[in-house]
Amino acid sequence: MREKVSFTSGGVACAAWYYPGSNGGCVVMTGGFGVTKEPGTDRFAERFSAAGFSVLAFDHRHFGESGGEPRQVARIADQLDDWRAAIAYATTLPDVERVAIWAFSLPGGYIIQLAAEQSGISAAIAQSANVDGPTVTRNASRHQTTAGALRMVGRSILDSLGALVGRPPKLVALSGPPGTVALLNTPDSLDTDKALRPGNQYADWEQTIAARSIFPAAFYRPAKYAPQVRCPLLYVVCDDDQSALSAPTLAAAERTPNSELIRVPGGHYAPFLDAHEQVVETELAFLTRHLLSGKNVPPSAEKLPETAS
Repeated sequence: MREKVSFTSGGVACAAWYYPGSNGGCVVMTGGFGVTKEPGTDRFAERFSAAGFSVLAFDHRHFGESGGEPRQVARIADQLDDWRAAIAYATTLPDVERVAIWAFSLPGGYIIQLAAEQSGISAAIAQSANVDGPTVTRNASRHQTTAGALRMVGRSILDSLGALVGRPPKLVALSGPPGTVALLNTPDSLDTDKALRPGNQYADWEQTIAARSIFPAAFYRPAKYAPQVRCPLLYVVCDDDQSALSAPTLAAAERTPNSELIRVPGGHYAPFLDAHEQVVETELAFLTRHLLSGKNVPPSAEKLPETAS
């Protein structure tokens, strides 16, 4: 049971799925960088909804069903403003008492910054999060050919210059094998379709991003906000993650007040693949403890599964 809703951010209408809940808790969600709400959130949103939580899963402006021109352009400042607007909108939904935020990959990094600045958030989940753009970019370059890297840099420069004079974006694929011009060429990025659109679902999802979006993402370091986080934050870390890397996230978790951690084997998309049940059950237990504290909840729901650490 979900319904289409929208809210305004920066004068642009952002489209969202709203799953009405019954327990007073609401989870605000988006997909990864360039990933729209359906492939990015459906599997987790459905589980959160089934447990009684309201869910607001939205598309950033310029992507999916949200407005904004030019299309496929991801500006970090704008996307953070979209999050702030979504959180504010969530507090107006019927029977919502407490709000949590959830995202993965680069938007998983947004979670840290937002949790550091938003006093109205009761809990946060950063899943397979990119928390240190420069470190992640250096690692990703190891999986690209020299020719492919030069073509990507050239396209990003040309697109950034074109943006200054209003030219349409030059698009690149979200993922591809080494040698192709893509946002990611890491081995686990090649599992994107398997993880996010099994059975060729979500045929309308355009798996591209503007090349002008890549340089700002490469320098974004949300880990610096970790010591200022104001609410409980669960880090979901994949030990073999080559697209976001586990080491910077583990370091951020150590600097985050009131942090919790679950480590699972596998690459970037392990929470959508083999580790899905372990991760979603841990996230549900975390949400129950921090959004429903003091309510009449089963004692078994007040602890994280033993798989968490």
